Amino acid sequence: MTLNYSAFPEQLPNPNAIGAIVALHGWGANCEDLISLAPLVGLRDYQWICPEAPFDHPMPGGKMWYDLQSLDEKGLATSCELLTQFLEDLPSLTGIPLEKTFLLGFSQGAAMTLDVGLVFPFAGLIALSGYLHISKEELQELANINFPPILITHGTLDQVVPIGMARDTLSILQGLNVAVEYEEYEMSHEIRPQTCDRIQKFILDHQRT
Repeated sequence: MTLNYSAFPEQLPNPNAIGAIVALHGWGANCEDLISLAPLVGLRDYQWICPEAPFDHPMPGGKMWYDLQSLDEKGLATSCELLTQFLEDLPSLTGIPLEKTFLLGFSQGAAMTLDVGLVFPFAGLIALSGYLHISKEELQELANINFPPILITHGTLDQVVPIGMARDTLSILQGLNVAVEYEEYEMSHEIRPQTCDRIQKFILDHQRT
């Protein structure tokens, strides 16, 4: 079993790309959802890759990384394994090393970003309106790893993933001496233009030549 994906631009490998952005969608969306971020973030020399979660969501056309309503640990483990394999194979697909790749996720996709992405040599991780489902104890077992820098953004009015979950995530990661940049916005569970501007700045600040 492998993950489906969308790409922007569609041609792979992209000879004009200087880096890559892997974007993980949230619960009930699909691989087309975050492609719309590409023009808003505005980094035209980056290749976007949007993998699709493996499990069907009750909403027609929607996908999920695991069932939130049943705390599906087996589904989570399967998705982590599939995503790990996808990321390991990514350089052969894009022609771009992981050291020049950013992993981004929204909501459940942000949780997957923080779960799977920490052990890869990415240029950076970006968690939008997300949360941690990996435990503090599990993270401490990885404490000898050189973690990539992380950007966390969250809405103070978010009623889907409360702002307290983002603040707890920040505290845990800082306790492990991870380089975290953190932004709160007066918004709900969404991505706004100022979020895209902040993503662009983070990528430009941490891109590797």
